[in-house]
Amino acid sequence: MELSALVFDFDGLLLDTETSAFTTAAEVFAAHRVTLDRRWWLSIIGTADHPHWSEVLEAQLGGPLPDRETVLAERIERHRALIAAEAVRPGIVELLDEADAAGVPCAVASSSPRRWVDGHLERLGLRPRFAAVCSRDDVAPGRTKPAPDLFTAACGALGVDPPTAVALEDSAPGVAAALAAGMRVVGVPAGLTAEADLSAAHLVVPTLAGVSLGQLRQLVNP
Repeated sequence: MELSALVFDFDGLLLDTETSAFTTAAEVFAAHRVTLDRRWWLSIIGTADHPHWSEVLEAQLGGPLPDRETVLAERIERHRALIAAEAVRPGIVELLDEADAAGVPCAVASSSPRRWVDGHLERLGLRPRFAAVCSRDDVAPGRTKPAPDLFTAACGALGVDPPTAVALEDSAPGVAAALAAGMRVVGVPAGLTAEADLSAAHLVVPTLAGVSLGQLRQLVNP
């Protein structure tokens, strides 16, 4: 088999949105004199079917969050400001360049909403690099990662068979989803997911810097 495509996760893989997401939510918890459970947060990274953190906070407080809308709006602005300072993760642009030169199409498969993914890709100038973007809006409710649907949809959009494509992921649910789709998988833990167990992936690297298309080809055709 020949390598037919690369399918990238978004949050944490292309851009570290996860550290600032946790940090800003934890700040709200701290302002209300309670603690956001880091282990719970780690367990939901890469997924979409879970309670919103504000619901968890309200459960700890034993009632509705005072000035809820204001608190959420201020937290979103803080989160956006931190993300704006983040650069694309190491090795991403170089790998996209190599794939483009070799005629290997690329896609994104993310449990986040399309407006979130497309908005950041456009801002970073990366949207034209991907032939397809599949988000939670493209699969049935309850079928985001760790279900395989997002990766299956991405491969379908590219017109390739999943076993000939490589998925790049930073979370355990993402790795599980790609494996369930029948793909070869590279785990790239970083930031919060540095603590995640990605050992089920075919290859685990600390960064994509220095990872070549040739190495990914070997995963498909050892």
